[in-house]
Amino acid sequence: MFGSHKAYKAVRKELVENQQLRAVISMPSGVFKPYAGVSTGILIFTRTDAGGTDKVWFYDMKADGFSLDDKRNPIEANDIPDILERFANLDAEETRERTEQSFLVPKEEIVDNDYDLFLNKYKKIEYVPVEYPPTSELLAELKTIEEKISVELLELEKLLCGKN
Repeated sequence: MFGSHKAYKAVRKELVENQQLRAVISMPSGVFKPYAGVSTGILIFTRTDAGGTDKVWFYDMKADGFSLDDKRNPIEANDIPDILERFANLDAEETRERTEQSFLVPKEEIVDNDYDLFLNKYKKIEYVPVEYPPTSELLAELKTIEEKISVELLELEKLLCGKN
């Protein structure tokens, strides 16, 4: 799905141009653990041999109802019901922003991106600026912490070594 070799691109182009690529669901790494730890994607398409791709729905799946470690214990977070509901009602996805968990991408944009189906190619990431205190304040705080550590180390030494 993401390879850069000619064969991978040819398959993606075939799905977009000659079939009807309907959806790309990006799954997190660990979904198929313990058998495979790599991230996986699902391509949903209809074989038409005559094209039909107009827009492709992308979904950024975060959880499948199980932990992403080797144990795969049940957890509360599960995107699968949302995926099924949204895929059944793609018209409602028209107004979703590229910053959301799912959105539509026009075929032309995929073609312009050399048939790349990597979700992050199309998803917009919102960066929230973080304000940090001035360096002088941080250094002063570190000095205070260091002084406390020195005092407590001396007290510990007195307790352990019997020094007065």
